[in-house]
Amino acid sequence: MARKQHTTELGCIACEELSDLGAGKEGWLIDTPNLLTSLHSRSLALSNQSLILIISWDNDFSSSSQIRLSLSPSIEGHISALEWLVFDDIEVVSVGTSNGYFLVFSVAGDLIHKQFIYPARITKLGVRGTRKDLMQETLSEEVSLVMPGVIARFDVADLQNMLRQWFQETQSDFWDQKKRRRDPDEFDRIHYQIWNVSKYGSCADAAITGIMPPPLMELQTNFDALSIVPFNMRNAAYGLPSENGNFLKLFWYLNSAAFIVGQSSQRYYCAVTVGEDAVISAYRLSEDRSRSLVGAIISKVVPAAFSTIASVSKVIWRSDSTSSKNHEVKPQPFAKAAPLTCLKDHPRKGEKLTLSPSGTLAAITDSLGRILLLDTQALVVVRLWKGYRDASCLFMEMLVDKDAASSSSTYSIQGKGDYSLCLAIHAPRKGIVEVWQMRTGPRLLTIQCARGSKILQPACGIGSSSVSSSYVPLEVFLLNGDSGQISVLNRALH
Repeated sequence: MARKQHTTELGCIACEELSDLGAGKEGWLIDTPNLLTSLHSRSLALSNQSLILIISWDNDFSSSSQIRLSLSPSIEGHISALEWLVFDDIEVVSVGTSNGYFLVFSVAGDLIHKQFIYPARITKLGVRGTRKDLMQETLSEEVSLVMPGVIARFDVADLQNMLRQWFQETQSDFWDQKKRRRDPDEFDRIHYQIWNVSKYGSCADAAITGIMPPPLMELQTNFDALSIVPFNMRNAAYGLPSENGNFLKLFWYLNSAAFIVGQSSQRYYCAVTVGEDAVISAYRLSEDRSRSLVGAIISKVVPAAFSTIASVSKVIWRSDSTSSKNHEVKPQPFAKAAPLTCLKDHPRKGEKLTLSPSGTLAAITDSLGRILLLDTQALVVVRLWKGYRDASCLFMEMLVDKDAASSSSTYSIQGKGDYSLCLAIHAPRKGIVEVWQMRTGPRLLTIQCARGSKILQPACGIGSSSVSSSYVPLEVFLLNGDSGQISVLNRALH
């Protein structure tokens, strides 16, 4: 009887350009220092401190392109984080540097955006998007930047507007054969939020899990303000008799509570961090949204108008003297981050954090070879695995039910409800990849893999305005660095 195959080969990334990143020796993919990887569809981006290599494959054919960064060690530093940003019709590569700069490049290697965030090493770029189908509503979409003890957040809409404007300007200037060159001072600043999350020590990894309700004190304050209005005035406003005061009072408070949650002057996010001093920490991040509509318009129009005037002034009164330029950039002040809870268990240290698509679960690896499954809403560890040192985790979706799995072979369309959320655990010391059903389900698969292998996941699409009629499940890919073969873990179990 033939052995069941749980992976499907997609292509090979082997090429001569990989030697610039350390390829050629056994285990180079996991042993090469400062080597970063990011996957998107059928393209893989790899980078060292100053070079980005993009490899695309299609069956037996592969192509590659290089982006060499001209970074100043004293200003930008070197590449320390890498991630694809994928919109409907836009694909770009984002980079974080060791000195706190956020860069965005086109696939052709053009520098689209450059912005200073904070004077610290950016260790991770996280993309949280909405995986839409006909039964799913839109959630908060963001790009987060993780630094030791600091986390920053860009709204996807702001990044999308910047990218669309750049590509439109590039297409309109296509007739001009001169290469577009931008001075670092010409990049418009994109609004972002930044928080200090080092209350319980510096963090090794972090993630924004989603929007959370406001604290009870804010709700109480708003209720107290509402109680100032006499109930007979409210009754008259609704055209109802005053004798229904008790009923109307309850009705008013219930509706006011819903209004306050939806129309709060502050927006709050939940952030989970892992680190040396505290294995797990959680914070409530506040975002000031109390500006009026006029203030919001002014904040958008005035900087754009000032930028236009400044550009015209440079053309009219351009001077050869550049000695007066000041390259020193001051970091943005921190927004409020209120600590919620922490777990300290010396000598255990938190190492890596992986978030589920909905943000309700997080898989956390520690220095003692354990994997903790955290409910990010209740902030409770709901499952624990032991004996997985140096492990990597990624969430995926599989057709676990036999009926759903058998229907997949008949080309029927599966919806989100047909798939089960699972956790893929790569244990390099054991040479295996295991797949466990969430939250408390059994181990579904055990797949053997070569020593120099790594599990990857494509960057999720963000800023999409279209809704697909078919649901695309979350998949995990397996890259064998020594052979160059890349495979996908099959969706169906049976």
